[in-house]
Amino acid sequence: MKIISETIDFHIEEPTVVTIGKFDGIHKGHAAIFESMREYRGQGLKIAVFTFDIPVGSLLAHEKSRVLTTRIEKRRIFEKLGADYLIEFPFNEKTASISAEAFIDDFLVGGLNVKAVVVGSDFKFGHRGLGDGAMLERCAHEHGYEVKIMDKLTGGSGVISSTAIRECIEKGDIPAANDMLLYPFFFYGEVMHGRRIGRTLGMPTVNLVPKEDKLMPPNGVYFSGVEYEGRRYGAITDIGRKPTVEKDGAAVGIETYIYDFSGEIYGEELTVSLYEYLRPEIKFDSLDALKKQLECDVAEGEKWHKNHPQTR
Repeated sequence: MKIISETIDFHIEEPTVVTIGKFDGIHKGHAAIFESMREYRGQGLKIAVFTFDIPVGSLLAHEKSRVLTTRIEKRRIFEKLGADYLIEFPFNEKTASISAEAFIDDFLVGGLNVKAVVVGSDFKFGHRGLGDGAMLERCAHEHGYEVKIMDKLTGGSGVISSTAIRECIEKGDIPAANDMLLYPFFFYGEVMHGRRIGRTLGMPTVNLVPKEDKLMPPNGVYFSGVEYEGRRYGAITDIGRKPTVEKDGAAVGIETYIYDFSGEIYGEELTVSLYEYLRPEIKFDSLDALKKQLECDVAEGEKWHKNHPQTR
């Protein structure tokens, strides 16, 4: 997959089928769009994804937006979905003022060499969101591209959307979020050195530091899974400030105990996926009390994973 970022000056020689969007929390509705795009490979079209280098809300709402899926996490998913090109378009006051008509002329046609566009039914683009699927269709014949507009998918909780997923994550309803997401809610990053408290308790853990813009679920312990070097492992994960061993005001971390795993993997990259909330974060009176609780957590986790074999 070729990544085009930090520029609005690009031109793809090969004809493309394009989808456009924020893609925060890549869900089953997005998967349907990619499935439709892959059908165009038989016509010799390359799959191109047009998205933005920062969350749109960060500029429009003038505040730091928390994301379901970080930039590096999106890249990994888009590659898995078969994208040939990923455009991370700079989003700033200047580019936000580009009209819908200019976007079609300069970027869809001129930059992306578009021959087909696949978008959702609620798709908006251009200055003030004045462009939509109907506009794409009106301009299609003039510019020689096809348009396919996908209806929204529904799940057990209603329409599948990034907003609905975000609400589930914020209240800790991970199963409901995962029912909508294409992949379970996850963190991807480099294993960092911790204080090795887990090792002294006989339960060595791996530590990730969440990206500053990553949306976090409530602090607590979760049934989880780890993917490392192509293998999957069952695990339990603590998200929080480790109040038993850290001072007040410590940064939120992601600490994971992996079943049936040994080895030094500091500096390596892995994925930690969350499956279900187990309990809140607790401040214990002693390390012995903490160890006893962790042993109970591990036993609960082993039981849970045995009943959910697809998670490991």
